[in-house]
Formats: sequence, C-alpha cells, structure tokens
Amino acid sequence: MVLDFRTLYQDLPRNMEQFLDEMWHPLHLSQRRQAYPPVNIVENEGDITIYAIVPGVEQEDIDLSFSENSLVIKGERKPEQGRYFRQERPSGPFQRIINFNIRVDQNQTKAKLKDGLLTIVLPKVEESRRQQIKVEKE
Repeated sequence: MVLDFRTLYQDLPRNMEQFLDEMWHPLHLSQRRQAYPPVNIVENEGDITIYAIVPGVEQEDIDLSFSENSLVIKGERKPEQGRYFRQERPSGPFQRIINFNIRVDQNQTKAKLKDGLLTIVLPKVEESRRQQIKVEKE
C-alpha cells in the first residue's frame, strides 16, 4: 500500500486560508454571502420566468419594480415571535436585483405568490426574440 501525501501538502495553504477565513468571520456574516431569495431563471422562446423562494413572506410584503434592464425584488420576512435557542432561517428586509441583457415587456409582466413560491413571468419584446437567419446558396 502506497500513501501519497503530495496532494495534502499542495492543498494545505488553500485549506488553511479557508479555515482561518471561517474562524475570523462570524457565522451570521458568512451566511449573508448567499443571495436571498434564491431564484431559478428559465428562458424560453417567448418569455423569461423567475421562480423565487420566499417562505413566510406575505403578498403585501413584496415589492417588484423595474429599473432600466433590471428587475428588483424587495420584501420583508417578518420574524416569528418567541424566544430562540437557534435561528437559522433568515428574517428581515431583503432585496434581489436580476439583470437582463434582452428587452422585456414591463407592462405585460405577471407575478403570483403561492405556497412561498413567487413566480414572475416577463414576456420578451418582439425584437428580442430569437430569429432564424436563412443561409442561401450562391
């Protein structure tokens, strides 16, 4: 049996840097690195659909707006009352900005909230839709 310790020595500086980074930064700060709310963005021929997971957020606590080529999702997840021994689910105000490199019809945008899933459908404008170019023979 042959043991190869080269990878341990090669990765040691990077692993130590990661370890020290986590030691010096409090847990709540490292959790803030993740974007909230988490989203899935699906593009098809006619529109873009955004699925944002916002459990515990009420419809009146969500604000959607456009700013140039960006969709801004703002909201607030109100904390539940009680004495916490541990609180890992995020609460408080949040904002997520999603940038687009194509034009969407802001006036035809539709959004709905059901069971903690916010679904936003953004129709593409006609000139943003993919067009096939025919190649002709000479």
